[in-house]
Amino acid sequence: MTFPAAPTQTLPGSGSPIVATPTVSTQWLCDHLGGESLVVLDASVLSAQGPGGLPLWLSGRGDFLDAGHIPSAEFADLIDDFSDPGAPFAFTKPTAAQFETAAATVGVRASSRVVVYDSGRGQWAARVWWLFRSFGFDNISVLDGGFTKWTAEDRPTATGFAEPVPAPPVLTEPAPAEFRARELPGFWVDKTLVESIVSRQTDALLICAVSPREFEGHTGNCSRLGHIPGSSSLPSAQVINSETNTLLKPDALRAVFAPVLAGRSTPMQSIVVYCAGGIAAALDALALAVIGETSVALYDGSLNEWADDPKAVLV
Repeated sequence: MTFPAAPTQTLPGSGSPIVATPTVSTQWLCDHLGGESLVVLDASVLSAQGPGGLPLWLSGRGDFLDAGHIPSAEFADLIDDFSDPGAPFAFTKPTAAQFETAAATVGVRASSRVVVYDSGRGQWAARVWWLFRSFGFDNISVLDGGFTKWTAEDRPTATGFAEPVPAPPVLTEPAPAEFRARELPGFWVDKTLVESIVSRQTDALLICAVSPREFEGHTGNCSRLGHIPGSSSLPSAQVINSETNTLLKPDALRAVFAPVLAGRSTPMQSIVVYCAGGIAAALDALALAVIGETSVALYDGSLNEWADDPKAVLV
């Protein structure tokens, strides 16, 4: 299968290399804290109830400062910095220029080793992980279990902002190279591509990461309820161990995905993941990376965009 020729429509797999370690353990991070090239990012987003009972997404920066974070961590603001605030839908991926600025603001350089976490079940961290890789930065992993597991293990935390590291009086080595973002093919698909999958002009497996009730159209916050025709349901909550807040072990993940992946037309058929706003889908994408699936792309607009078009069918 090949996607249409637009740069962001290339077959997933040819342009989305798998990170050698999609996740790292809390012990690994504890052992490496303070490393010269290590950048730790907190990508937490909080939910509240907005007008009409609709969810309202809030930056986790306040909790980062007051409730605590992993020492030396920087706050990666997914609402204002690592998304395009001018887009019609929340959490739309930023442009390469926007992303490059956001990455520089939190101290990421070309030589950095990045670990990202959140205070939820990992979907926000997975979104940042996906963004970095899609813009050409592979040396990033998600902290397995996130801040929940970190604090449950009574590991150190800090409040306020990290103290800036003073520059040495004389540079004995060249300054670290800046990270230059470039959007790679194979990570994202748009509505046009998804329409071609629904019409069977493009061969790909659609996986929806929303809850079962939302998938079935009984609940949800989009303008219309239901799922994209031909989709298989794999709620992102199913890839997490609820007791430890970590991803399931690879063998367990393979068992969870087996019924869905059994619907592939071929073992190499590409996968497109989506949800309501492109966040939970990133957690499914992370789980797929852990079990070695490389031919995966994310529908950025997801149901927010699809349901907003009255002509787009929902079932």
